[in-house]
Amino acid sequence: MLRGARLRLRLLPAGAPPRIGAGGGAAAGSASRHEFQADTQKLLDIVARSLYSEKEVRRQQQPVPPPLLWHKAGGAERSFTSPTPPQVFIRELISNSSDALEKLRHKLMSEGMTLPNLEIHLETDAQKGTISIQDTGVGMSREELLSNLGTIARSGSKAFLEALQSQVEASGRIIGQFGVGFYSAFMVADQVEIFSQAAEQGSPACCWRSDGSGTFEVSEASGVQTGTRIILHLKEDCREFAREERVREVITRYSNFVGYPIYLNGQRINTLQALWTMEPKDIGDWQHQEFYRFIAQAQDEPRYVLHYKTDAPLNIRSIFYVPEAKPSMFDVSRELGSSVVLYSRKVLILTKAADVLPKWLRFLRGVVDSEDVPLNLSRELLQESPLIRKLRNVLQQRLLKFFLDQSKKDPQKYAKFFEDFGLFVREGVVTTAEQEVKEDIAKLLRYESSALPAGQLTSLPEYASRMPAGSRHIYYLCAPNRHLAEHSPYFEAMKKKDAEVLFCYEQFDELTLLHLREFDKKKLMSVETDIVVDHYKEEKFEESRPAEECLSAQDAEDLLAWMRNALGSRVSAIKVTPRLDTHPAMITVLEMGAARHLLRVQQLAKTSEERAQILQPTLEINTGHALIQKLHQLRTSQPELAQMLLDQIYDNAMIAAGLNDDPRPFVSRLNELLTRALEKH
Repeated sequence: MLRGARLRLRLLPAGAPPRIGAGGGAAAGSASRHEFQADTQKLLDIVARSLYSEKEVRRQQQPVPPPLLWHKAGGAERSFTSPTPPQVFIRELISNSSDALEKLRHKLMSEGMTLPNLEIHLETDAQKGTISIQDTGVGMSREELLSNLGTIARSGSKAFLEALQSQVEASGRIIGQFGVGFYSAFMVADQVEIFSQAAEQGSPACCWRSDGSGTFEVSEASGVQTGTRIILHLKEDCREFAREERVREVITRYSNFVGYPIYLNGQRINTLQALWTMEPKDIGDWQHQEFYRFIAQAQDEPRYVLHYKTDAPLNIRSIFYVPEAKPSMFDVSRELGSSVVLYSRKVLILTKAADVLPKWLRFLRGVVDSEDVPLNLSRELLQESPLIRKLRNVLQQRLLKFFLDQSKKDPQKYAKFFEDFGLFVREGVVTTAEQEVKEDIAKLLRYESSALPAGQLTSLPEYASRMPAGSRHIYYLCAPNRHLAEHSPYFEAMKKKDAEVLFCYEQFDELTLLHLREFDKKKLMSVETDIVVDHYKEEKFEESRPAEECLSAQDAEDLLAWMRNALGSRVSAIKVTPRLDTHPAMITVLEMGAARHLLRVQQLAKTSEERAQILQPTLEINTGHALIQKLHQLRTSQPELAQMLLDQIYDNAMIAAGLNDDPRPFVSRLNELLTRALEKH
């Protein structure tokens, strides 16, 4: 016993032997009563109220909600509902029985002896209001009963109680200090009896009995088979656990994959195999399909399967599935959370383990089983710790490697995956803080390229491998489709550089690349920003047209002066550009992508003037274009028509830049221009 723990013994006459069923045993002889010096009831109250999640305690008085999941077990279709708080005791006791069976198996195998039937049996009696659980495991001697089940007394000094009540991390510190899993029985029972026969030869069977009020009795017992049997006399408000169907729901939900057979009133319950503990080569495709449908509650098939097992740096047994079905808007919601189930030694811990994977991987279905995961006493709440972060990082890196391998193995299949689930990958880049991890995730991004045929996708590493020596920028252009990208004034302006450009068609591509910033020490730059940067660097580009096809320097200067006056505050500057051939003008803004995102998200600017105040745009014109030359003629001969034409050129440039999403206000002006154009015909 621990130092400082004292108990007083006295012999009491044994009461009437309890009848607990075949092989259960009965108390025999006198019982020794042990009175705990520590305030046992106070400790038990802490176990029931503090260590088990407050959420569970609040839900205890709520009605059981409708069934959440359906599956077939033993040929019958069954449902199981959301847990009510006290039911964790079944999971805890089954887990303890499983440990006892494992200890006996290890002991006998190391001694070269034949293994008996290693089983767990539960019995319910609705009339008596009892539930019992019996295993054929290693059992406990009298000394082990006192030590293992008296631990609560040995842990309970006044200082320890005060620490429990005053420290936030108390539940984490208590783990391992006493068998709280067993004491969850007192959440539902007003009396608990244990009959145990140790596997050691010559060890007498014993009975342990307590009502949780501060004392327990230990006596010898007769008729007890090797192993342990626990009988719970249920409280009036917990008698639902004396009903077979209720207990079946709990076992099916929490203990379906325990490695030893579990029987309820003689019927085998856990018939499903824990695939994640098996060798990948021993699992057929049909088994994965069936298990995926069970674990994901889905009707489709998995398009990807990753079966990952490792013992270093952590003990991990896991299976991940990517659904074949395209995610719905509901699936995309960040509020949905993880769909990965967490087990520890095949015992369910969490049905939605939010902390085990980064949130962007929530589209995955599957199971993670790790013996290293730190748990609180209810097995419901994971404690955020360096170990959990390490587990999350290990799984993320393995999944990234898996997807990268799949993209090389079957590019077409991966392209379809990225089309359906690319939004999650983009979210991963945006929400991840560490640049190194951002770049690892960014390897999964796919885009079309100006250097490749339409429909062929490329990755950032592939782009980087094609870059000329000395190049420092990865260029991209955001547009709704390839046709608009290739006919964009900005792409036309980039042709002078003869640089490869990635075409980004999805709404969040620009935001993703803005957050990524760089890849493999190469800066990501939109072509619009590059044009502005070139101006600052005063890079010179030769005019591709003969001088006689463009406005003279004086005419150009006069036109620019008139345009500045006509456009007023809608532009911050107007200049001539030699980088355009087929387009009359373009708008340039420093950090165009960030500007577009700001306007889209904040909805700050309603008028052209308000937009200009925020953006400070520059209008660049092509003096060799017919529209600009006609504008120069009209500004003196037909000022009204010239103003109308200039307004349309400006608005067209804003639309091409993605800075004006609603062209409807310009329709009437455009109709007027068309009418004027046809007047002479």
